[in-house]
Amino acid sequence: MRISGARMVIESLKAEGVKTVFGYPGGAIMNVYDELYKQQDITHVLARHEQGAIHSAEGYAKVSGEVGVAIVTSGPGFTNAVTGLANAYMDSTPIVVISGQVPLSLIGTDAFQEIDAVGISRACTKHNYLITRVNDIAKIIKEAFYIARSGRPGPVHIDIPKDITAQIGDFLYPNFVDIPTYRPITRGNHEQIATLINAIEKSERPLLYVGGGVIQSNSSGLVRQIAKITGIPAVETLMGRGAMGAKNPLLISMVGMHGSYSANMAMSEADLIISLGARFDDRVTGKLSEFAKYAKVAHIDIDPSSIDKLVGVDFPVVGDLNFVLSEMVGMIKNFDSDRFQNWRETIEKNDKLHPLGYEKNSEVLKPQEIIERVGELLGDYANISTDVGQHQMWSAQFYPFGRARQFNTSGGLGTMGYGFPSAIGVKVADPYRISINFTGDGSILMNIQELMTAVEYKIPVINIILNNNYLGMVRQWQTLFYEDRLSQTDLSAQPDFVKLAESFGGIGYRVETIEEFDYALKDAVEKNIVAMIDVKVDRRENVMPMVPAGGSLFNMMLK
Repeated sequence: MRISGARMVIESLKAEGVKTVFGYPGGAIMNVYDELYKQQDITHVLARHEQGAIHSAEGYAKVSGEVGVAIVTSGPGFTNAVTGLANAYMDSTPIVVISGQVPLSLIGTDAFQEIDAVGISRACTKHNYLITRVNDIAKIIKEAFYIARSGRPGPVHIDIPKDITAQIGDFLYPNFVDIPTYRPITRGNHEQIATLINAIEKSERPLLYVGGGVIQSNSSGLVRQIAKITGIPAVETLMGRGAMGAKNPLLISMVGMHGSYSANMAMSEADLIISLGARFDDRVTGKLSEFAKYAKVAHIDIDPSSIDKLVGVDFPVVGDLNFVLSEMVGMIKNFDSDRFQNWRETIEKNDKLHPLGYEKNSEVLKPQEIIERVGELLGDYANISTDVGQHQMWSAQFYPFGRARQFNTSGGLGTMGYGFPSAIGVKVADPYRISINFTGDGSILMNIQELMTAVEYKIPVINIILNNNYLGMVRQWQTLFYEDRLSQTDLSAQPDFVKLAESFGGIGYRVETIEEFDYALKDAVEKNIVAMIDVKVDRRENVMPMVPAGGSLFNMMLK
């Protein structure tokens, strides 16, 4: 079939089963958008900013498990997309971003809206391409999707000059990918797995350290099975929330800087830590020289570069968690699950000593109270997205995540403004569940223009603004470590969020009591349009527990 390069792009996306793309048109990508206009198989969601488009693709990917797709133009269109690429790279989210580029003959001449997109994206993508021949389009798009979803997932960037999309070439979409230099290991080494099983049998205080890789590999069922068979307790990272299920008796809670006392003490007192798709991030380990001093460390990960990167590993296993954990299940079927009863009782005592909680105030709402209330009313029926800050940590601490892919947040990069546009992508991917975005009065304004996207496409995201008139997390650090010198964190100058929502065509609510909040949430769910619930919460509430930056995991601030 002889067709234009632009049509090749669209036909390739269709061949990959893409149903929805997010994006924003411009001069260099106009040929591709013209082909989008001509066909009916792919839905395009017009974001109001390229960063919003990439975040929507991320949210779509995180909740669906499929590759998210975004299309942007050259120059500022691409540079606006870089934050989204970096965010996806840090969180190992599989997306493919296609950008337009100036014609080949103009590259390097400082042409209008020219930027070295491939050079810029090299540091924040799993792989990137500049297409220079029209007949390479199908092959490269096939490779891009394969690379994005295989191994350790991540973003792939394809830059296409405008003249290449205009040229006519021969289109034949490949049936397979052959990249000799890229062969991810999927099946773990049998002897290494057997050695790990032997270490588990000899341990007295083992701990499952459950990371985002469990979510990405769809391995949560296997992790729960292993925990049940062995009786080994588990902690979850921020990116691993939902893997074990909130009601699972073997789940302790979240671990790390704002993890619970019992989770952090379990990590500090364990004699065997079994890392499952986690990367020993600094927000989890705290001071590395003091981390897990009494433990042997096992690390199962598909990315060999993550193993031994920060923490010395005694039992390494490189492979896909699905394959490795399936083999482990077959090897531990007759395990005595009562063996670690004393260890579990120690953890329960720590939890009773310093339980995760907060003090309610009859005069002002606590942010934790609102998050708990949403959990009570909606539970597993909601998908939860967050922006970045205090509300993000409270959401991770207090929402009862019952399933994998229920929680969508910016973990590694910590991107304010991620929540709302990503919650749009979540709703597009999973239209039958309610899409909630917990946000702050600082974060929500970062990509507020996406209100128009949600209104135009009738995407009913419910934004719950935990409004404390501060850049809350920065204010908390200033209070605790800078003698309360609140430098540029007071956000008392704010828009009227109710009128703002209404001006875009959505609905707004202002809330100061729990009864008002219950009404607002139920009404927003019933009306089924994009909503903003502005909740006035305690201005000076802090996220606790907290491990000070660079501090030891077991040395927590509890109040």
